[in-house]
Amino acid sequence: MESQPGDDPSPNPAAPLEPGLPGKAGKAHALEFPTAPTSDDPYKERTYLKGRLAAAFRIFGKFGFDEGVAGHITLRDPVDPTTFWVNPFGVAFSLITASDLIRVDAEGNVVDGGRVRLLNTAAYMIHHAVHEARPDVMCAAHSHSLYGRAFCTLGRKLDTITQDSCSFHNDHVLYESFNGVVLVAEEGHNIARALGDKKAALLQSHGLLTVGKSIEEAVFWFVSLEKCCHAQLLADAAAAGRGGETVKISEEDAVYTHKTVGTPSAGWFSAKPLFDVIHEETGGGYLA
Repeated sequence: MESQPGDDPSPNPAAPLEPGLPGKAGKAHALEFPTAPTSDDPYKERTYLKGRLAAAFRIFGKFGFDEGVAGHITLRDPVDPTTFWVNPFGVAFSLITASDLIRVDAEGNVVDGGRVRLLNTAAYMIHHAVHEARPDVMCAAHSHSLYGRAFCTLGRKLDTITQDSCSFHNDHVLYESFNGVVLVAEEGHNIARALGDKKAALLQSHGLLTVGKSIEEAVFWFVSLEKCCHAQLLADAAAAGRGGETVKISEEDAVYTHKTVGTPSAGWFSAKPLFDVIHEETGGGYLA
């Protein structure tokens, strides 16, 4: 874009790495994105969010993130935030409805929910610890997805080699311990402590864990992190085959891009098409 008489030549604070974009043009290009609906009634909010959580499981099923009975996504209850909703143990992701979900208290007791009230102990140990340590987290997602699981055997964090991976730049951790299935509180607290204030963790020899301020955000980070793991596995193999290594995005560019693609609002908006497709494909059947 050519500068015009009267344009402010100073850097555009909204796009500091776009020196050819004057401030006025930057503002003109700004878009107003939709945001998550809210309700002043926590019971109405609960009903809506349970529907979104059921849709989240359908998305995980569609992407093949299920592995037998492993995997869980939790939602902090808006009525009683000391409790959370989770999938009943042994019910297929692709069949879960809002009425199937179960609510678990801080002691691991199932206090509400559907017909199947089996609780995955690992789900409680990990997610209770995360929700307790992170009051900002509305939703946490963990499953044994194929490429995330494969990448988690390498004992390393993700490289910033693609635009998508910038979402996780300086915003994910490697949890280096593996002590089998998480059946004790200490392991859950160790995972939560390692996660810190980040959006994702690579659990050594285990799989991916993502969190968000909304269900949509946590789900999208999981989907995206899984694809980033897949991309890096392919890229590393291709680079090694040529006797080289992948090109890393610079720190400055990665930080700048993270501010665009790695925010909670970006995560929510990026997930919206996934939820729209599930609603269309199921005719809203997951809301039952």
